[in-house]
Amino acid sequence: MILPAPTVHVRAPGKINLFFEVGALGADGYHDVASAYQAVSAYEDVWASASDDLTIEVTGSVDVAGVPLDARNLAVRAAQLVADEAGIDAGVHLRIVKDVPVAGGMGGGSADAAAALVACDALWGTGISPIRLRELAAELGADVPFALTGGTAIGLGRGDDLSPALARGRFDWVIVTSEDGLSTPAVFAALDAHRDDASLDIVPARRPMVDDAVLHALRAGDAHMLAASLRNDLQQAALALRPDLADLLETGRAAGALEGIVSGSGPTVAFLAAGPEAAIDLQIGLSAAGHVAHHVHGPVPGARVIHDD
Repeated sequence: MILPAPTVHVRAPGKINLFFEVGALGADGYHDVASAYQAVSAYEDVWASASDDLTIEVTGSVDVAGVPLDARNLAVRAAQLVADEAGIDAGVHLRIVKDVPVAGGMGGGSADAAAALVACDALWGTGISPIRLRELAAELGADVPFALTGGTAIGLGRGDDLSPALARGRFDWVIVTSEDGLSTPAVFAALDAHRDDASLDIVPARRPMVDDAVLHALRAGDAHMLAASLRNDLQQAALALRPDLADLLETGRAAGALEGIVSGSGPTVAFLAAGPEAAIDLQIGLSAAGHVAHHVHGPVPGARVIHDD
């Protein structure tokens, strides 16, 4: 019998949507999507320790002022799901250190939830199977299953019908964060309003799918090919809500980025670089222009236990 650990540390990655096609608004209020996700080296760290109650504290290198510290927090809901699944009455204290922008379109909250699932399972020794853990993750949100698996994957349906995608080599990105987040529902609503104008974009008639060009670029490990196939249907809506992001995209391209894209619902912008040295130069250039820029790379693994020394 394996005894539960007194404290468990789990790290989970943020993500970039390399491709994001959005279908029509359904009668249930949701959209079918097709996404190519890549997990990148911007991480959320969660420590789970035994407690009488379910409590949480959040700090980090990013602004965490708007992060809820109650049942609205996905990590808290994840811990409760594990307890309910295992049929145990146990408390846990979650300490979260965030390095992924809040409300930035990079799935930081989803990474917290994935990390909490893994951490609580390990802390309580519940032995939930990986398949069941992914099912619980899907109950929490469309991006949570990917934060569990990491790497590079294609997501269909709500984004949680995942299949791994072969990605050779390493892709280097410079992400530019923003102090003001964007509401994901507000961005989707702006997209729907935009599409309601018949003179503008037409909703794809087919079920959303990821373009083959993205898959070819990933298999080839070719950043230039990938740059030519980046796409995000939410980008135009995000730019309508935050027009300054259009200037940022142009600044990044002028500073040497192969291409830039709004990540998910934004407002974080991800710039693809030709390689590590080009990314460093790009980061320096964007920082000199007054932006908060970080060099990350992908793909990286999903939520995993970290053995602290």
